[in-house]
Amino acid sequence: MDKYVIKGGNPLVGEVEIGGAKNAALAILTAAIMTNEPVLVENIPDVSDINVLLEAIGEIGADVDRVDRHTVRINGASIGSVSVDYEFIKKIRASYYLLGALLGKYKHAEVPLPGGCNIGSRPIDQHLKGFRALGATVTIKHGVIMASADDLHGAHIFLDMVSVGATINIMMAAALARGNTIIENAAKEPHVVDVANFLNSMGANIKGAGTDVIRIRGVESLHKTAYAVVPDMIEAGTYMMAAAATRGDVLIKDVIPKHLEAITAKILEIGCEVEEFDDAVRVCAKRRLTRTHVKTLPYPGFPTDMQPQMAVTLTLAEGTSIVTESIFENRFKYADELTRMGATIKVEGNSAIIDGTDTLTGARVSAPDLRAGAALVIAGLAAEGITVVDDIIYILRGYEDFDRKFRDLGAEIERVSDEREIQKFRLRVG
Repeated sequence: MDKYVIKGGNPLVGEVEIGGAKNAALAILTAAIMTNEPVLVENIPDVSDINVLLEAIGEIGADVDRVDRHTVRINGASIGSVSVDYEFIKKIRASYYLLGALLGKYKHAEVPLPGGCNIGSRPIDQHLKGFRALGATVTIKHGVIMASADDLHGAHIFLDMVSVGATINIMMAAALARGNTIIENAAKEPHVVDVANFLNSMGANIKGAGTDVIRIRGVESLHKTAYAVVPDMIEAGTYMMAAAATRGDVLIKDVIPKHLEAITAKILEIGCEVEEFDDAVRVCAKRRLTRTHVKTLPYPGFPTDMQPQMAVTLTLAEGTSIVTESIFENRFKYADELTRMGATIKVEGNSAIIDGTDTLTGARVSAPDLRAGAALVIAGLAAEGITVVDDIIYILRGYEDFDRKFRDLGAEIERVSDEREIQKFRLRVG
């Protein structure tokens, strides 16, 4: 099993380029099968979640042509099955988008209940509520969600809670439903807007994405398009936090600064300097960081996917900080791992109380999920000595060339596969 081995203590300095948003790309690639014409999707990240989804799309019969590392051409004309294999689905949660895409196009879909990171309960009841409102019959048998509709029609749907997945799934199905659909209490995340823009480029009629009310006028069919995925705000935020935690100076390129406002605000609060450009942000940490309080909220609030990275950064800040998680109830599994590195962090309910320390020390830690894994890498980069991060399979789900990008910023980090390679690294870095 691959792992990262890190010698910490180097401030990160330089430039890093951000790739396409994984969460947007997963939905967009799924929506690409909703037409019988070829669709070109550019700026997709080369990460395992994307690659597994493309395999699943190919398995049901779509023509998937990987033009290059970050570009794929998909044609859904040859799809021969609306039943998706569990082997793919158990690996990624976003597989549930195949429900909305297949239901919209074929009025029938069979998709196993999804997998992904275990960061807490993420029920799909709002997805199913939306499909039923659109006229579908939805049942769950033997772990498989089966949805079908003789007449998929528009509806007025009020989501009981803000859900990115449900908003996108319902939006996809409604795009090819008869009549008008209104989704109220819709998610406003940038990748929701990106998926709506993509569907519109295929001929859909979707208005209001980015607000809490989305209006969809169903169309009979969608057509070919070429589309580039929006930059990944979570990848960008991760490098912003890494710059802060290591007291570095990093220019993060190919971003949309507005999407990063909640992250930028907190980085400014803890004492970093942030400079914004049209498509880049620069984070510079010249002095010891100071404490702050953070609460995760749906966009435009502070993102739950940045909570572990923020917590790691606050372990090195002066004073006591409180991080409150309001989205997922099981997102502090990294706390014990940070304690092994010398952090003082106490979890009480949905909050973590963090007493800042001068230094972290390297240790053997294990990534419990995608974002917590990235946070532990940041901790290793900021710590004194050698850190080994196990179970990086989670990190590979969402970060492309993670170790290479950090090396380009001056970090001493390598991806290794066994203990012998760890020893070679130790000997090389002293």
